[in-house]
Amino acid sequence: MKRICLACLACILLMAACSWSKHEPEKTADELAADGQKYFEEKKYSEAIKAYEKLADWYPFSAHAKMASLQVAEAHYLSEEYDEAILAYTEYERMHPNDEKVPYVIYQIGRCYFDQIETIDRDSTATENALAAFRRLAETYPDSEYAKKARPLMAKCLSDLAAKEMYVGRFYFKAKKYKAALKRFEGVTVHYPDSGFSQEASDYMVKCRALMQAEKSDSSEKSPVADERKKE
Repeated sequence: MKRICLACLACILLMAACSWSKHEPEKTADELAADGQKYFEEKKYSEAIKAYEKLADWYPFSAHAKMASLQVAEAHYLSEEYDEAILAYTEYERMHPNDEKVPYVIYQIGRCYFDQIETIDRDSTATENALAAFRRLAETYPDSEYAKKARPLMAKCLSDLAAKEMYVGRFYFKAKKYKAALKRFEGVTVHYPDSGFSQEASDYMVKCRALMQAEKSDSSEKSPVADERKKE
């Protein structure tokens, strides 16, 4: 009898603990979608993300689930949480490769990188990644409205990358490292022929080659072999 009483008491305590630890009742998919939309419109993006992530986790087969996963990416982007946004957009594309919104998603991935572009004297990784995303969009969905929107952004990326090469080339040129400078200027003419820097790069290439040749001549004249020849 004592054991039965103890077992009953344990059950009562367990039920009480569950009751005490219970949070607010789970909302329906419709309610979570409404919450997410409300927070999103109010620009409370962190709250919107929480609502949409609950929706996606609790109701993965809901009619709202796909929309929720995209809205998570949008909220991260608008919060300037670009790394998180890229992950969310990439996951959406992976899960829905044939969805009509994929061109927009690729465009947004490019924008996440584009919006992080710094001045030409800084790291150019964001510029390169943005250009890669926009090129993928243009090649995969050339007739998409987002491919058209990406064109001026691609041009800006190309111009910035060319400007960066020119900046580094000029630096090497001033430091009299003509071989390194020549390589940079050649890269501009080969990879960015329409950037607007081609003529300047070509002019620098002529100067670099002339100065390299002059250095080579000076070196030959100063060599022991050359001195011996002069004596003869």
